[in-house]
Amino acid sequence: MTSLRRIQKELTDITSRPIEGLSVEPVEDNLFEWKCAIKAASDSPYKNGTFHFSLSLPENFPFKAPSVTFTTKIYHPGINEEGHICVPVLRDQWKPSVTLSSVLAVIQEKVNNPSPDDPFEPDIAAQLKNDKTKFLATAKEWTKKYAVA
Repeated sequence: MTSLRRIQKELTDITSRPIEGLSVEPVEDNLFEWKCAIKAASDSPYKNGTFHFSLSLPENFPFKAPSVTFTTKIYHPGINEEGHICVPVLRDQWKPSVTLSSVLAVIQEKVNNPSPDDPFEPDIAAQLKNDKTKFLATAKEWTKKYAVA
């Protein structure tokens, strides 16, 4: 099965060249389900937080994008209440040539640098744009509440 070979290769690449601040491990023996975690950067609104998410690879990977669901609550304009993240590479910009390490790097970048553009949560995006102080305070509060062990 092509998907499985590709997934094994990608996992080996990620393991041999890890992305700083990111951990990835398959769930038990299922290579199609990954448990991932991002340790927020020290200059991020979410510093000191660790955000867990699952990455599910479809049977027809790499022809279909993986789905990503955050299991740690985060106050973020690009991640909604259900934990879905809004990144073009997981939607209309997906190509079979996209590597999982580049997807993980995009997710990490998105978490660490919230942007009001292309939001999943318009209210949070508006707050980030119009009242950054309040946005940062809420992001910090949620991080302390949900993402600090």
